[in-house]
Amino acid sequence: MNPKQAREPEAARKIANEIPGYTYGTAEAARSPVSLADLELLKKTVNFTEEDQRYLRMAGEVLASQTEEVVKKWRGVIAANPHLAQYSLGPEGKPDAHYSADSGLRFRQWILDTCFRSYDQDWLNYQQEIALRHTSVKKNTTDHVESAAYIPLRYVIAFTAIINDAIKPFLAAKGHSPEEVERMHRAWCKSVQLQIALWSQPYADSNVAPDQW
Repeated sequence: MNPKQAREPEAARKIANEIPGYTYGTAEAARSPVSLADLELLKKTVNFTEEDQRYLRMAGEVLASQTEEVVKKWRGVIAANPHLAQYSLGPEGKPDAHYSADSGLRFRQWILDTCFRSYDQDWLNYQQEIALRHTSVKKNTTDHVESAAYIPLRYVIAFTAIINDAIKPFLAAKGHSPEEVERMHRAWCKSVQLQIALWSQPYADSNVAPDQW
């Protein structure tokens, strides 16, 4: 970490100085149609508390040096399942190294954002941006690639099980007690569930992503 990164607030922690296609907090990010009041209700629905926020931050400290390995683990599951892998392949059915590298950096950054960012308007807006990038609205535009037009909502939701299950061993890698690991994992799972609910918004809007279940 360079001195500039060290001086940044924890909430703005980055895995790299330059992350292609990462538009968090900028005018390029989508504007969420979900209000902050609705976000608070969603947080109550998953019972996301201040204690969860504290343990999610602890999880971020544990995961910060492991983001590359975590993403490799998730992507390994995707690669092993052709029905999932097809959504990141090029026209000839082969991986695009540029697409994989840039989206991988954003995937790693998502881990840090999940753990360290304040769940405010910028965060809410970026959830909408992430959601749209799974639909035909923005799926391939960020990286200027030719690939599947969208990722079906059913796989976005179902893959949550992998996202949550595979993270737990990484949370236990820095010597925390079993209770702390459990609380970090519980907070992580609540946050992911919250985000999946937000990502479903454009899929549920027939004017945005119709028939992309």
